[in-house]
Amino acid sequence: MHAIRQHEFGPPDVLRLEELPDPEPGTGRVRIAVAAAGVHLLDTSIRAGASGGPFPLPDLPMTPGREVAGVVDAVGEGVDPAWLGRRAVAHLGQASGGYATRAVREVAAVHEVPSALALPAAVAMIGTGRTALGVLDAAPPRPGDTVLILGAAGGLGALLVQAAKAAGATVVGAAGGRSKVWHVGELGADVAVDYDEPGWAQAAGPATLVLDGVGGERGLAALGLLRDGGRIAVFGWSSGAPTALDEAELERRGITSVPILGARMMERPGGLRGLEEAALARAAAGGWSPLLNAPYTLAEAARAHAALERRGTVGKVVLYA
Repeated sequence: MHAIRQHEFGPPDVLRLEELPDPEPGTGRVRIAVAAAGVHLLDTSIRAGASGGPFPLPDLPMTPGREVAGVVDAVGEGVDPAWLGRRAVAHLGQASGGYATRAVREVAAVHEVPSALALPAAVAMIGTGRTALGVLDAAPPRPGDTVLILGAAGGLGALLVQAAKAAGATVVGAAGGRSKVWHVGELGADVAVDYDEPGWAQAAGPATLVLDGVGGERGLAALGLLRDGGRIAVFGWSSGAPTALDEAELERRGITSVPILGARMMERPGGLRGLEEAALARAAAGGWSPLLNAPYTLAEAARAHAALERRGTVGKVVLYA
């Protein structure tokens, strides 16, 4: 098989395409001939040697990537042979190995891809979609809300824009750059603003709910736009630093800070697998249309990482094997 290998931590060019033996599925596992693999900003942090997330730095050499979709081409002992030939999608958990033409996973963690869903869209749902549902479960937009979504042109932000609009809220999507702002408008946001431009906060206006996956100065500006009694959900910091929340200020203003990731998602009924199932079903039924970046081939993984780091991508980044 072909796989992206990393032998050292460093810039994107440490990612190189190599040829490796095909992995064999052990007991209770299936092997997926990968057609699409998801790429995360977290992947770039791990590659650089500063994970900044829940996963420890891996032993090297390694193959990055934790989201794959394709067709099951081999099964291990104890697995129903009916899995052979099925379209499948899986999150690889704390393991890696997604940037490859073959990947293995326990069958209990694998989902059959609904017939109405393309494989790249399934990849967008298995990780990013489940996170979006976790955010929406903890901080649901309601009719009458004005929801400010930071990073609205990213893979996660695009799903949140669609969900908030479907819930009957007024949606303000903020993103960086003219092209991204255009995409936010196409997703259905009532207002789309460029937070790279001076005065963006005035254009965004007041909000009752802030969904913040960006952090830093933009997160603080969004917090300043939040009406007293509002809600803020911080679930990421693509800027490099989370939004600094002053508990005394939140209490004085009656603002609720909603915890999103970690234990809350793990402890909800159905766990992460329940979120994955719900995200796949929602997309298959047409309730979500994931925004996908222009495709990169597996061999272009380094270029995809470089584009992510300079904020040059729109939507979910997917490698096509």
